[in-house]
Amino acid sequence: MTRYRITIEYDGRGFAGWQRQKQQASVQGTIEAALLVISGEDIAIHAAGRTDTGVHASGQVAHFDMARPFTPFRLLEAINARLRPQPIAIVDCAEAPGFHARFDCIGRSYRYRIINRRPPLTFQAGLAWRVPAPLDAVAMHVAAQRLVGTHDFTTFRSIHCESASPIKSLGRLAVARHGDEIIIEADARSFLRHQVRSMTGCLKLVGQGRWSADDLSAALAARHRHALGLNAPPDGLCFIQAHYR
Repeated sequence: MTRYRITIEYDGRGFAGWQRQKQQASVQGTIEAALLVISGEDIAIHAAGRTDTGVHASGQVAHFDMARPFTPFRLLEAINARLRPQPIAIVDCAEAPGFHARFDCIGRSYRYRIINRRPPLTFQAGLAWRVPAPLDAVAMHVAAQRLVGTHDFTTFRSIHCESASPIKSLGRLAVARHGDEIIIEADARSFLRHQVRSMTGCLKLVGQGRWSADDLSAALAARHRHALGLNAPPDGLCFIQAHYR
């Protein structure tokens, strides 16, 4: 039995998130179906983190065990061939004895893309959130620092979140403008369900001048989902990287 570590890139549109679903297509289920055809084995893959419906990934990491022998290159090629035409690609594959994608992960990084313009999106539709009203990215970044650190993030947590505790340590939350694109980057050991989208939605209110940094702090302190100003859509969210020692 050989354990393999894979890095995965996918367009989340058309999938009910990462996690295997009975009635809907998922990223995990699609890759496992490809592995069944390749190996004849029912293989469960384990990821560094789950992504929700419509959320993308450029650096998702997962592992699985397979009895049938393959070199990593041949296995990568075989999985990608079986995945076509689904928008999922295995971009790296290696043997990884003893590796666990979730439990060995010491940090996760997400990126959220906002296109701040009035014209509708064309080829970027579904890959970014179009906000037509002008946004102050500097004010958004300043306010975002109120969320950095260890806090009870109940306000920014989905009511369907399965995490045992709402307390998380946010290591970094940065906002920067590049032309008409605003990039929000978030780093933490782990995140609550919808946490990045919820933080982004509230920062958008700050950027519009509808909320102040103090309003963001008050929402955090409320520790109640009703205090959330806005939950951003999944379109612009991408799981960028899983960090390991």
